[in-house]
Amino acid sequence: MKVQTTSLDGVLILEPNVFADARGFFFESFNAKAFREATGIDADFVQDNHSRSSRHVLRGIHYQLVRPQGKLVRVAAGRVFEVAVDLRRSSKTFGQWVGTELSAEDRRQFWIPPGFGHAFLVLSESADLLYKTTEYWFAQHDRAIAWNDPVIGIPWPLQGEPVLAARDAGAPRLADAETFD
Repeated sequence: MKVQTTSLDGVLILEPNVFADARGFFFESFNAKAFREATGIDADFVQDNHSRSSRHVLRGIHYQLVRPQGKLVRVAAGRVFEVAVDLRRSSKTFGQWVGTELSAEDRRQFWIPPGFGHAFLVLSESADLLYKTTEYWFAQHDRAIAWNDPVIGIPWPLQGEPVLAARDAGAPRLADAETFD
């Protein structure tokens, strides 16, 4: 596995070793020992999620304020623009973001540590995201920040308006949101 650091400390892009031939391909989408050795992160994943969305659907910026989740995200079908936002007020990169394209073809994964927000925009006709979390989901702790907050300034690769859930359309800006210390 190749590990690529990003401009946000702790956010990583992972490229698995893929074995392909005329029959197809094989790769380990997750191996705890290999993940720990390659990243130095000893994550205890407790939940797997599968999300399917249509073109132009934008989900996020989501995070869990109490019992924050680390997320290991990959795309099983389609293509997305994946984003992590630093929501730790004590961090020198608070409010900054990093993004990358993930697709079923490139098989890359995105590690988003606890304390970061997560968002994605579907670039293909549809996309299936699979992601592991280090903490269970708790509705009462779930939060969102406006996807288009100008202070964060994500230049989404989108023409027109995204398709949003009501909670994302009405999410507060970073200045008004509850964040981590």
